[in-house]
Amino acid sequence: MKKQVPASFQNPAFRFVLTLGMVNLFADITYEGGAAANGQFLGTLGASAAAVSIIAGLGEFLGYGIRPIAGYIADKSGKHWLVTFVGYVINLLAVPALALAGNWYAAAALILAERVGRAIRKPTVQSMLSYTTGKFGRGWVYAVNTALDETGATLGPLIVALVLFLHGSYRTAFAVFLISSLLALAFLVVARIGYPLPSKLESFAGETAPEKSLTKSYWLYMVAGSLFAIGILSYELVAFHLLKSDLLAAQWIPVFLAGITGIGVVANLIIGRLYDRAGVSVVLVAVALSSLFSPLMFFGGNAGIFLAMPLLAIAYATQDTLLSAIIAGLLPEGRRGFAFGVFYVGYGSGWLIGSTAAGLLYEHSRIGLVVVACGAQLLSLPLFYYASSNR
Repeated sequence: MKKQVPASFQNPAFRFVLTLGMVNLFADITYEGGAAANGQFLGTLGASAAAVSIIAGLGEFLGYGIRPIAGYIADKSGKHWLVTFVGYVINLLAVPALALAGNWYAAAALILAERVGRAIRKPTVQSMLSYTTGKFGRGWVYAVNTALDETGATLGPLIVALVLFLHGSYRTAFAVFLISSLLALAFLVVARIGYPLPSKLESFAGETAPEKSLTKSYWLYMVAGSLFAIGILSYELVAFHLLKSDLLAAQWIPVFLAGITGIGVVANLIIGRLYDRAGVSVVLVAVALSSLFSPLMFFGGNAGIFLAMPLLAIAYATQDTLLSAIIAGLLPEGRRGFAFGVFYVGYGSGWLIGSTAAGLLYEHSRIGLVVVACGAQLLSLPLFYYASSNR
């Protein structure tokens, strides 16, 4: 077993992690900034709470459901970079195009297109990053990448807030994101030129799955992840709730969401490092804390929404860092893009079920919404534990 080496800019593998991290920083400015405005924008165009939540859930389902197809195509063809570029172009240009949407149906189509683009490029990016995890630790690699993601996700909503404070419109904010979209694509070109074959960066350290097929633990983790996803509420529904309940003024909602993602930057780095040291126990604690978000958000009043902020940050850190780190340790050789994609089909299915239920229950039973969201995440705990004991 090789010892993990310190992360240094002189190390080509770590430079690759940072370069892709910069791509994702600017990409997240774009689409997370868009996400901070999507719910309110749809509402101003006449969409209902159920429509907003279902659109968000369907977008996440497509965003996960297409991943195995994209991963399979990339693995079979070997054209990981081509698939990655196609995904980023769709993902990044759909957001500024929202400035031109004439009704909520057109806006919904662009929101879904953005999720599809992310689905196309996500498994290839995660599989390319997996070639560096042996050097630095799975938790740490995905934590650094996600922390840069979340830095962008913090800045994006703040840009929306600034536009609104300056008496601009949601359309103006969407148009501004063309700048960050082009910067993300520029860094992607740098990554492609500098690292045409990321697989050459691989150096094994720790557990890496030698199996040719997906293991029992893999499928158990998928079910656990799906239950966890049922309980995560989308930014769109949270923003819609804050606006409709008069808990925050419109211009402060993006700032609130930026606060969540800002906390997420720190949360990702902490739990990523802890995962490399303590394993699944970190996952169990993170999921238990995440389950408290929905009761605080819907029944905690003004104080509750601020207490809920770090809990949603932990939930997204669990999704983006911990689950990626877990699956990276179970990946069969030569099928990494496909394996990531299949896992997220299950995860996306859970998100679609949860978002649909949340959108429908929001109008009729907030208690029912909280029971479903909180209960599903608590049910995932024994499965996460059992999956880890069967590795």
